[in-house]
Amino acid sequence: MSATPSDATLEEITKLITFETVSRNSNLPLIDYVGERLKTLGIESKLVHDATGKKANLLATIPAHDGTRTGGIVLSGHTDVVPIDGQDWSSDPFTPQIRDGKLYARGAADMKSFIGVVMAKIDAIAAARLSEPIHLALSYDEEVGCLGAVGLVAAITADNLQPRGAVVGEPTSMRVVRGHKSVNVIKVDFHGIAAHSSLTPQGVNAISAAADFAAFVDARAREFASTGASDEAYIVPHTTTTVNQIQGGIAVNTIPAACTLHFEFRSIGADDPVALIELFRAEAQRIEALMKARNPAARIDFEVLAQTPGLDTPEDAAIVSLAAELGGTLSPDKVTYGTEAGLFFNAGIPTVVCGPGDIAQAHAADEFIALEQIAACESFLDNLVHALTA
Repeated sequence: MSATPSDATLEEITKLITFETVSRNSNLPLIDYVGERLKTLGIESKLVHDATGKKANLLATIPAHDGTRTGGIVLSGHTDVVPIDGQDWSSDPFTPQIRDGKLYARGAADMKSFIGVVMAKIDAIAAARLSEPIHLALSYDEEVGCLGAVGLVAAITADNLQPRGAVVGEPTSMRVVRGHKSVNVIKVDFHGIAAHSSLTPQGVNAISAAADFAAFVDARAREFASTGASDEAYIVPHTTTTVNQIQGGIAVNTIPAACTLHFEFRSIGADDPVALIELFRAEAQRIEALMKARNPAARIDFEVLAQTPGLDTPEDAAIVSLAAELGGTLSPDKVTYGTEAGLFFNAGIPTVVCGPGDIAQAHAADEFIALEQIAACESFLDNLVHALTA
């Protein structure tokens, strides 16, 4: 295997990176580009837009040589990237540069190199005499909670494509990863009653209520660590939860009427995230009742902002052995970050995460991917086409 990717692949990656698809922006220029590339090969795409119409998922099927569109393998990637705000880059983040065997740019690792490899190989895929189809699934808004992939997976189900497996090309250094925790982000708004701080009985302190809730979150975190279920495949082998943002108050002499708290929990497969959400919701309701006892106008709003399902593909699943046969490196480890793979898994599609690059470089200034990782991904895709050729 060459340690240097092809010029065609580097050209595709460069093209994709120049689309500044930060999650707050539209991804349609990139999606339109991919759709047109596919159209020139006679491959039709389905777009699944968000509510604003400014973003879209893309779903396309390269059928088997006999026209079969069901079964086969999904190649999945997200098109959005995180912002560069406040980061000190050595070069333009959206103009890829190669230095010392590495390609530097926003999205180089996470995860436009994987998509670029797929696009560079799409001509060969379309020309191959496939024994089963290959499905291309590109999503929007993965970086803000895997929002787009919900509709994307729903479209796969609605079209009855029934893929036998999926590969999500997040950066794993081409390791075959079959598990990650669920990621759940929740906002809690505490609405108290303002009063002068010299007249505390007339107010309901929103910050104090939020502090009580934060203490509950911390107590659950200690329980998860000390007596909770465990999965030693993770670096942190138990479910975690933590309060990460809190804002409230307007002046030091005013009882705060408002406070907003954001917290998250990341659960292992043994812990039901839906049940945990209800556990935290019940505590918010308990605190709200105490607030209302002081003033009926007080209240708490509890909003789940994002739910990324966990991934727990069995070790003996066929997609695991297939990914290894294609060149992925088998690994007993499960990863700390969340991906869209859990959505495929929950839809009954056996899924692994396997892609070029290291997650340690994702989101950082001077994000990069080693060229040898891109070349390894090229080999993986070549092997997939060969394995599925009749």
